[in-house]
Amino acid sequence: MNILITGIHGFVGSNLVLSLKDRHVLYGLDIVTPEKEGVARTYSWEELEGLGGFDAIVHLAGKAHDTKNEALAETYFTINTGLTQKVFDYFVKSSAKKFIFFSSVKAAADFVVGDKLTEEVIPTPKGPYGESKIAAENYILERLKVKNEELRMQGKKVYILRPCMIHGPGNKGNLNLLFNVVKKGIPWPLGDFENRRSFTSVDNLCYVVNGLIGKDVSSGIYHMADDETVSTNELIRVMCEVMRKKTRIWHMNKELVKDCAGLGTLLHLPLNLERLRKLTENYVVSNEKIKRALGIERMPVRAVDGLRKTIESFIDFKF
Repeated sequence: MNILITGIHGFVGSNLVLSLKDRHVLYGLDIVTPEKEGVARTYSWEELEGLGGFDAIVHLAGKAHDTKNEALAETYFTINTGLTQKVFDYFVKSSAKKFIFFSSVKAAADFVVGDKLTEEVIPTPKGPYGESKIAAENYILERLKVKNEELRMQGKKVYILRPCMIHGPGNKGNLNLLFNVVKKGIPWPLGDFENRRSFTSVDNLCYVVNGLIGKDVSSGIYHMADDETVSTNELIRVMCEVMRKKTRIWHMNKELVKDCAGLGTLLHLPLNLERLRKLTENYVVSNEKIKRALGIERMPVRAVDGLRKTIESFIDFKF
């Protein structure tokens, strides 16, 4: 197949190229257009309307979640919503049969109510990142309502993927920040908080994209996560194991920590109640729907094995 991938030079795009290049002809669409091994050609966004001949489009390009909250809200909507509208409109007019949009679980919920986050949740995003992603999703869904019969007759399929935290070699996200804290030997003081969190190995993600492209899967919204959850304490243990360091986890009294965080909120200190919630909350994402759609019982990579591979890639990399 001829596949167009937007944001092809990013972390996920580069991994997708490695996963798809032996079986498909790949083309890129990005703000930069250097040559890339495994990619026939990368086009600029200005060239999009004149392009043709693609069988599938994978829309990755977007503004990543800024954990420092320094990005302007308008930037998220210009990129995450605006570019999605542009490329989806192109897909509707094109001969391409499949469209895969990378949204985020943050489009569904900033925190999980209940045991697991499923596709049936009523979206309640918080902040411009999640809000811009749900706006992009809603645009696609509204266009599908209008064009549903026409697109069905043309055999077109549309997939909205909502992955939770994606990681893998070459990733520059929150895992790097925690890795550097552990690497310096700084103790983790929140050992009394035993949370459960879902992650997405980029290898599992590439496996799912391969499945959506190659199999007859129904259009829809699909959450993406590894099968197993991992606590922050477990994650730190894996990091220490890979680095061959002694695990330093302090089990400070929960109520004392909460009191300190409350004081931090009043005094605008780094550790406040909101940050404590983010560090210790459960965020479990169900992947049952996408596994049923692909006809599989398990993802190919175990959560801990994927995390270990990511952490090993950090060791010799200078951040």
